[in-house]
Amino acid sequence: MTGGARARRREAMQRLDEWFAGRGWRPLRFQKALWRRYLAGESGLLNTPTGSGKTLAAFGGPLLEVLGAAAASAEPGSRAKPRRTPSRPLAVLWVTPLRALANDTVRALREPIGELGLDLAVGMRTGDASARDRRLARAGKLDVLVTTPESLSLLLSYPDSAGHFSGLRCVVVDEWHELLGNKRGVLLQLTLARLRRLSPDLRLWGLSATLGNLDEARDVLLPHRPDAPIVTAARARRVTVTTLLPEEGERFPWAGHLGLSQLARVVAAVQGARTSLVFTNTRSQAELWHQALSAVWPGRPGDIALHHGSLDPKLRAATEAGLRDGSLRCVVATSSLDLGVDFPEVDRVFQVGSPKGVARLLQRAGRSRHRPGEAGQVTCVPTHALELAEYAAARVALAEGRIEARRPPVLSVDVLAQHCVTLALGGGFDAAGLYREVRGTHAFAALEPAAWQAVLDFIVQGGRALENYPDYRRVVRGEDGIYKVEDRRIAFRHRLSIGTITSDGAVSVKFLRGGGLGSVEEGFIARLRPGDHFQFAGRTLVLVRLESMTAYVRLARNASGQVPKWQGGRMPLSSELAHEVERQLASPGDVPEMRAMAPLLRLQERLSGLPGPGKLLVESVKRRDGRHMFVYPFAGRQTHEGLAALLALRWGRRTPNTFRYAANDYGLVLTPAQDLEPDADLLRELMSPEGLRQDLEESLNLAELARRQFREVARIAGLLPPSLPGRAVRSMRQLQASSSLLFDVLQRYDPDHLLLRLATEEVWSTQLDVQRLQEALADCARRRIELHAPRSLTPLAFPLWAENLRSGELSTESWKARVQRAAAELERRHGG
Repeated sequence: MTGGARARRREAMQRLDEWFAGRGWRPLRFQKALWRRYLAGESGLLNTPTGSGKTLAAFGGPLLEVLGAAAASAEPGSRAKPRRTPSRPLAVLWVTPLRALANDTVRALREPIGELGLDLAVGMRTGDASARDRRLARAGKLDVLVTTPESLSLLLSYPDSAGHFSGLRCVVVDEWHELLGNKRGVLLQLTLARLRRLSPDLRLWGLSATLGNLDEARDVLLPHRPDAPIVTAARARRVTVTTLLPEEGERFPWAGHLGLSQLARVVAAVQGARTSLVFTNTRSQAELWHQALSAVWPGRPGDIALHHGSLDPKLRAATEAGLRDGSLRCVVATSSLDLGVDFPEVDRVFQVGSPKGVARLLQRAGRSRHRPGEAGQVTCVPTHALELAEYAAARVALAEGRIEARRPPVLSVDVLAQHCVTLALGGGFDAAGLYREVRGTHAFAALEPAAWQAVLDFIVQGGRALENYPDYRRVVRGEDGIYKVEDRRIAFRHRLSIGTITSDGAVSVKFLRGGGLGSVEEGFIARLRPGDHFQFAGRTLVLVRLESMTAYVRLARNASGQVPKWQGGRMPLSSELAHEVERQLASPGDVPEMRAMAPLLRLQERLSGLPGPGKLLVESVKRRDGRHMFVYPFAGRQTHEGLAALLALRWGRRTPNTFRYAANDYGLVLTPAQDLEPDADLLRELMSPEGLRQDLEESLNLAELARRQFREVARIAGLLPPSLPGRAVRSMRQLQASSSLLFDVLQRYDPDHLLLRLATEEVWSTQLDVQRLQEALADCARRRIELHAPRSLTPLAFPLWAENLRSGELSTESWKARVQRAAAELERRHGG
């Protein structure tokens, strides 16, 4: 570096330091470390707690670069600054997983740019972006662009994208841990590989707040830089975890998920804070909690709001603005707000129900006091008694720094097929060159030439069984060997379907006189008739009519109505948290949650026994409704569901019978139709790790599971394109029928089709998670079996028994009435 360059860098650093000082701040050590590495041309991963200043850490390098260039242009004898051209290469690309985070990032980046007097245009290209921002992004009139993986892929589908990205100097991937473990991350890996080809010298930095496998995360993001640095903050941000506890002697539910018995305590706690975020795990739960809080809210109705991903963008933006300026006192939200959004006015965060994972609790706690140097605080709101142990377990895991790992998918050829069509739209591609490019990603490093050819055949003709159908001929290979899309209709449809987020059919909800509220799933609306009431967007609505996938509504006069339920609402407990819960139950620490649980644990121990590491607790309970075998491996709901099916098959193979079964995060229950009493030898046999895969194939309808998974795979790969705007909209039922028909055709005439193989592989790896199930069986085999025969249901057994009632048993009583009656009987017998 020349003396002049060093002087300009010092001047740039001084200006940035002055800007920090003007805000009462001082650059932190990790921020300066990242700036130095950026200016030296390095790429890497930044791991630092949320709320500690990672946005400025990532953006400071580009700012210093621009400040240095400005200083150079001001030197005597330097050329005058060139005038802006109508189109210029993008300088900084900022990729974020959430639309709410994109809005906040644009604001955060514009502040230093404006106050430092820099001539940089910042814009956003997401599903929520304005028409103006979209035009600027497409026309190449931005210096800094904030976008999502899906919108970035969409930009690459235009032929002029190469010119816009050719001068790209920096890419920042925010909240990388949220993308690492899913297909959105795979799509991003592919688009980043394309950007590196268009701009070989670009610097790439990932930002991650909570992650248990940092080295792997770095290697997935930067496969071409295996020695890339991981920059960490010197000191983790402190997080305080407290719990709203039941009063001594208070009746507290043994099972449930809403937690509305805690409503009065939450209202009192919220009133003591300036602004609060109340997090729930599902959108349905958020709607119910917002409704309940609004009914008893002592302040102005406008002080409380709702935020989740199904609401209209304008409603979400208004809520975010209210949080930012402090005009809202309380917002009920889902994960739509639990990533790096900067709301300094938020003093307190509440977590309703179990967070199900250490990383999620830490992330949400970070939303409180989101100011450098201040500790985060989260107040946990248990929905039932056993969740107290989960909060105590989470606190221990946080203190010991045990955060869940996110495992990246590999060989997701449905995403690869989509990406190939995108590039065929964006000017075309050469197969050999693209193969080398794709092999440079972590996701497709092991892609074999035969599999690559199958992807090419699929996008050109749909595969062997579909080659005679024009609709599946999306890409054409020209005489020059370049693959391109020539059909405008196919181009339009592909751009509408870019992305990997699949969901059930969404129905827009709009007022009769205009104004959108968001969308709900078609399956919910289909059950309603005109005149029925339902709760949505914090309002009670009346369905007026359903027309072309739009539900027209008006406000209801009374406040009663159903709440929509969205698919995918159940979150499994992470294995790290599940095993720590088991340790807490076995050896309760002297913490408030476990002291509050002491009567429940004494009852569990008196009736049966306590679970713990090294032993497998099994309970055999004979009731009027049959014999129930409860097993508690503490391996998480998804693993227990596969384990229950496996045990039912093996037990039934040994003694012919019919079984009902259910699972939760702590264990599983099997209920044989004909009374069978288990013993320790039988349990050892049932729990054997040997023959797992073969037995699963026999115990489960794998063909049906693959059929369901195929629908998601086919939609991502473009085999089930969306309807064109203005045309008849296909319902979810029609999509399912189309998917099933394609599945049957391919299975019969092209059984080796790449999407069929992928669907089957994903059943094993994702739905069944065979590796984790194998580990759970091996763990059970190492344990000492403790078999008990309590005379009644135990506190651990009760939630499983209640869940088991849902599984297809004929009764003239409602499930709720039977559970309430059983709970009352247990409380009378055992003192509650």
